[in-house]
Amino acid sequence: MADIGKELSIRKDATSGSAVMQNVLTLVLGGGRGTRLYPLTKFRSKPAVPLAGKYRLIDIPLSNCINSGMNQIHVLTQFLSVSLHRHISRTYKFDSFDGGFVEILAAQQTYEPGSNWYEGTADAVRKNIRYLQESTHDHVLILSGDQLYRMDYREMIATHEKHNADVTIAAIPVDRKEVHALGIMRADDTGRVNGFLEKPQTNEEADLVRTDPEWINAQGIESRGRDCMANMGIYLFNRETLIDVLTKTDYQDFGREVFPAAIRSRRVQMHIFDGYWEDIGTVRSFYEANLALAGANPPFQFAAAEAPIYTRARFLPPSRLDGVTVKNSLISDGCVIEPDVTIENSVIGVRCRIGRGAQIRNSVICGADYFEPATNAHSAERPAIGIGKGTLVEGAIVDKNCRIGASCRVANDLKAVETPDSNEALVIEGVVCVPKDAVLPDKWRFEQ
Repeated sequence: MADIGKELSIRKDATSGSAVMQNVLTLVLGGGRGTRLYPLTKFRSKPAVPLAGKYRLIDIPLSNCINSGMNQIHVLTQFLSVSLHRHISRTYKFDSFDGGFVEILAAQQTYEPGSNWYEGTADAVRKNIRYLQESTHDHVLILSGDQLYRMDYREMIATHEKHNADVTIAAIPVDRKEVHALGIMRADDTGRVNGFLEKPQTNEEADLVRTDPEWINAQGIESRGRDCMANMGIYLFNRETLIDVLTKTDYQDFGREVFPAAIRSRRVQMHIFDGYWEDIGTVRSFYEANLALAGANPPFQFAAAEAPIYTRARFLPPSRLDGVTVKNSLISDGCVIEPDVTIENSVIGVRCRIGRGAQIRNSVICGADYFEPATNAHSAERPAIGIGKGTLVEGAIVDKNCRIGASCRVANDLKAVETPDSNEALVIEGVVCVPKDAVLPDKWRFEQ
């Protein structure tokens, strides 16, 4: 790893970071249906899901690109992509003289054969192959739009070029108990991938792609008992290699099909990463990641001076709090929180209004997309946007623009794991979820 850093420094000294990175075209995959994140994906695509009160998931890969000097980016979208398009168009604007762009490539019908919905990660790129063929970039970086991490992709490029690789895959050491949900790789002493298994389900399968912890330690990373290297969903291809793979095969998915075949005929290199990385693919992982960010020692810092995470500038007023008890929580801009409110271990999103005496515990409140006019009429059946007075919200995710009345109890008192879909509230993986735009009248609670 030290040699890579030295080589990277030489590259950066030889020319400016932005000039070097002009050889990299980035594709962010944002077209998945996001069914495991439902109801957060009921009205939006997965990369548009709110994060930490004021961000969206798409802000993570785009910020990492900007901080790595990469500003030529396509975002591939498909399902419920209106809010994602709006967020990107309002947020990511570059100087017209530096050639930077973030462009949307939406699934579309064309005259080409098989031009329909994306059927996998590789298929999504294949259906936009014209942009690769017209490009003059040397490398193509492919990223997921639903992960939380901070990475300097220039280090990955240095690994790729040092080993003269055709493909480089970012990998993170993981414990054996996590492998069933991940693609697992095995590499030789040089880091060349020689085994790839998607989501091994048994110890016997995991043993086939096990990595010796001593080898991990030798790379300058403490294994801490971890003996598997997981695919992070971050790929760097030589452009010609990627075009060749996509035109000569009908493989639909990188993890299940492309890489197991590529390791037999291509130089597939592993780039090891050991920072914080969270795949936010389920309601439970979304909930836990947000609460961890609100903790006293959050595992991820949005405000890192050397690599900040960017989002849309909303020009909101400061939040106003009066006689409020707040512990281990994030409070976003534009909130009005009335006296005697208690907020513990929670995330409060933008423009959130919380009434007197409400209690918010272990919850993610996504806030609102707009300030509601004071002249709007409200009633016990249709309360104002926000959390009403005397209401308890515990162990819940409350999506945007929800109207929760007074003296409600939004908590999983039934100790349910799952409940039927509902326009009011439902339980997913033990977490209470209030869908976007839901209305909970005064004194609402789960029925026995």
